[in-house]
Amino acid sequence: MTVSLEFQQAHAAWFETRMAKLTAEDGWLNLLGRWWVTPGTLSIGRGAECDVQLGRLTLKDDDTGVFERADGEAIPLDKAAGAFAWRVGRFLLEITSLNELRALRIRDAESEAAAQMKPIDFFPLDPALRITARWEPLPEPMNLTLDTIIGVPTQVPVTHVAKFEFAGREMAMLPTYGTADRPQFVFRDLTSLDDTYSHMRFVFGEDVTEDSVVIDFNRATNPPCAFTQHAVCPLPPRENLFPVRIEVGERRL
Repeated sequence: MTVSLEFQQAHAAWFETRMAKLTAEDGWLNLLGRWWVTPGTLSIGRGAECDVQLGRLTLKDDDTGVFERADGEAIPLDKAAGAFAWRVGRFLLEITSLNELRALRIRDAESEAAAQMKPIDFFPLDPALRITARWEPLPEPMNLTLDTIIGVPTQVPVTHVAKFEFAGREMAMLPTYGTADRPQFVFRDLTSLDDTYSHMRFVFGEDVTEDSVVIDFNRATNPPCAFTQHAVCPLPPRENLFPVRIEVGERRL
């Protein structure tokens, strides 16, 4: 198939942005771990056997708290104010939420993981799979229950469905995350049996209008949990399980 230079360049620019986010300090490659936390006080790296002394985290029921660094500096924390992430030297810490659960994630800004990462393999580009889908509002908005890779179900609001034709079939795909102008679709197709990540892939809608959305399956990506065991990825809803092969996008690592 002939792929225009313009299409190739647009894809290359998109992939450069994708890799910059993946390998950034707050990306997915340098995660050291994820630990469930509950209200109370937790010492981080303060044991005698620890090589690095970070400090002490105090978390309250109202999602506020304080992190006391080993050098005595106190860092206030407040989820509602967007202050649930902080830095201590080379380490980036954050409190994440999953339903009523809270977890502490720590990244190492000096990790060599990005430099050691193997190149991501792609299927050949196929401009025909940059699809303009119909963007239809649901008769009534709904809360959809999705399972996650760690077995903790979560609910997401859904207001629209994307409909398009592929391989002679009428397909429908629900957005489950993202934003109004960049809806995220979590899906799985038959390439998951051998060529792509076995649980799901992600793709984001583009150029959203009142009645259309562009879905470029060439930009279907491996999810964060393909790169680290410390990510919590949603599994696709049953509506987004396709009995066909969509042979574009990122291949299995």
